Amino acid sequence: MEDDIPPLDEAAMEAARERQANLTKPPGSLGRLEAFSVQIAGMTGQETPTLADPVITTVAGDHGVVAEGVSAFPQDVTAQMVSNFANGGAAVNALSRNVDAKNLIVDVGVAADEYPGRDAVIVEKMGDGTDNIATGAAMSAAQARQVVEVGRGIVATHAEEADIIGLGDMGIGNTTPSAAITAAITGADAETVTGRGTGVDDEAFEWKVSIVRQALETDAPDPQDGYDVLRSVGGFEIGALAGIALEAARRRIPVVVDGFITGAGALVAARIDERVTDYLLPSHSSVETGHEIQYDELGLKPLFDFDMRLGEGTGAALGISIYQGACRTLEEMATFEEAGVSN
Repeated sequence: MEDDIPPLDEAAMEAARERQANLTKPPGSLGRLEAFSVQIAGMTGQETPTLADPVITTVAGDHGVVAEGVSAFPQDVTAQMVSNFANGGAAVNALSRNVDAKNLIVDVGVAADEYPGRDAVIVEKMGDGTDNIATGAAMSAAQARQVVEVGRGIVATHAEEADIIGLGDMGIGNTTPSAAITAAITGADAETVTGRGTGVDDEAFEWKVSIVRQALETDAPDPQDGYDVLRSVGGFEIGALAGIALEAARRRIPVVVDGFITGAGALVAARIDERVTDYLLPSHSSVETGHEIQYDELGLKPLFDFDMRLGEGTGAALGISIYQGACRTLEEMATFEEAGVSN
């Protein structure tokens, strides 16, 4: 399945450009919205895509590296927040409702067998979190490949009717493996790509940077091999997000990248098959310092900067509203001829 991501549909893009050129507005006056509508036409193969069935996948997993004191919150919060998602009480739930998006909550590695609301969660558990990347590999090579397939299966089974998918995450401690993934793939220094996550102080930040460096030195991954980077310093939710992106691209479904953790998943996906980048769309610019480096590597430019760093898929939900607007203008605006307006 790694050899069948289709190229963008040039005929659909040309038709969208032609329609844009004849809509009742000065050429280029809607700026990036015009470019987005053309790009999404190429992704979907539709001259006037609608994006009426959005899906946001909030994927959760725990991390053994929390034992190193890299997070301001205890690991129990992961399961507690998954319960909150399942009960519709989190920010991503509210913002999903705002764009009429189906919000899929997925457990691929939460360190709890039972929690309230579990019946409303898609459970594809790989284990009770990853191993501690400060002392060894996050997972086995087999698990790395398996969790990417789990992500593919989420799309195939639960989001097959989606016409745009937003990536979201949950996992206490997951900014540490995300920083390690970003450093490994881009070659950036650990301190440059490491942020404060849930809000650690200066001393804890310096410790966190040292743990990222230690992880990369302990089990040096091959930066050209997405599966190996995932095996070495990744997370179960990050691998599943990579699989979601890959399968969505295979099905011509645009994928909206949220923040730093989903950006790490996108980097892994791009190392597995670089053609996935044709189907990636940006959302916000995260406060996490490594997010800009991820975007640069993926060839993306953020839509907006609201000082956000929550994750969950919140930025992706806001981004979807913009992409829906871009496509609605392409489809619903009248041409000069239809409106009887002089061009």
